[in-house]
Amino acid sequence: MKKILILGSGAGGTMVANNLRKKLSPKQWDVTIIDNDEIHHYQPGWLFIPFDVYTPEDCQKPKREFIPQGVKFVLDEVVGVDKENRRVEGKKDNYSYDYLIIASGCSIVPEEVEGMTDAYYKDVHDFYTLEGAIALREKMKYFEKGRVVINIAELPYKCPVAPIEYIFMADWFFDEKGVRDDVEIELVTPMAGAFSKPIASSILGEIAIQKNIKVTPNFDIARVNAEEKTIESHKGEKVDYDLLVAIPPNFGAKFLEGSGLEDPLRFVETDHFTLKAKNADNIYVIGDATNVPASKAGAVAHYQSETVVENIIREIDGQEPKPTFDGHATCFICSGYEKAFLIDFNYEYEPLPGKFPFPGLGPFSLLGDSYLNYRGKMMFKWVYWNMMLKGVELPLEDQLTMAGKMRHTLVTE
Repeated sequence: MKKILILGSGAGGTMVANNLRKKLSPKQWDVTIIDNDEIHHYQPGWLFIPFDVYTPEDCQKPKREFIPQGVKFVLDEVVGVDKENRRVEGKKDNYSYDYLIIASGCSIVPEEVEGMTDAYYKDVHDFYTLEGAIALREKMKYFEKGRVVINIAELPYKCPVAPIEYIFMADWFFDEKGVRDDVEIELVTPMAGAFSKPIASSILGEIAIQKNIKVTPNFDIARVNAEEKTIESHKGEKVDYDLLVAIPPNFGAKFLEGSGLEDPLRFVETDHFTLKAKNADNIYVIGDATNVPASKAGAVAHYQSETVVENIIREIDGQEPKPTFDGHATCFICSGYEKAFLIDFNYEYEPLPGKFPFPGLGPFSLLGDSYLNYRGKMMFKWVYWNMMLKGVELPLEDQLTMAGKMRHTLVTE
């Protein structure tokens, strides 16, 4: 019996497990997932907890609900990967493999920024953990006057649209409370604008201006001064806050350190197109654990899962892996007042205005906010729980299509 080992049962690991089990004989291939907890989190929902749109319970389900029959689920904490001997070291046991899929995600590391943890869950908060989102909800419940600053510490970070989505939702939230005129909202970012891609950055930045939201670009945070309630850049620039919503540095899993697979941020060095680990045979990577220049988001993991599964099966059949992943990302951005934007892009093409075909429901508006887009965003949670995780085929092209987009702009940066 040959073995496929999957490290992590988040979105990417669960989707790959479901698809592999459908396509490989259980008499020939053992498929095992290793993870260190039993609860699956709908991470896109954490941003909505502070605004009371979702509850914590909306964003949690038992992982075993989504792991198919014929896939083993092992509860253990991975502490190392021995790529030469094809062995994974856990706290409870060691595990051999013929193919390894690293789907261990990433996590925030606030201690990487000087002073950030000094006032954590007091005046400094995040929505990148369930605990952080709940604490931020309690803070925002009674926040009626002052400066709300959301800061991106560095790139890359999970869900690139989340900061702009947060400031748009905060504008709506404080307006609904009747205190918007007393609350200043500011996005402080190391990027040149509101988003990493120029056309989307220009359009979303203009919407921020219309909502009286300040965007401070090119700000590389050096430290947080909890006593002064300021953040300071490496150039000495200061921004003061009453509530700091932080997006701390994101790092890959700790067990990757020293594995010979990782980059300096512990993301796995990954071929951008085949999703095979660069420094090892028989290892593939999916989702937030990769270092590919694509968004770290659930929809991207869905697109990646097709490539990972296809290429493992190709290798089993004695074929070379195909470079089919094109960096495709599809992201809704709630803008408040039951409206949302949608962006669709890949390695070559940045987000463009136009229409996004979607059988039976669309087309959705690209880089324009609409109620239909908002319904799509809210529907995504149901799709995630009931279709995406279970490997049900979706009416979405894995690779970017230019159908409906207004102009064909090739990004050469």
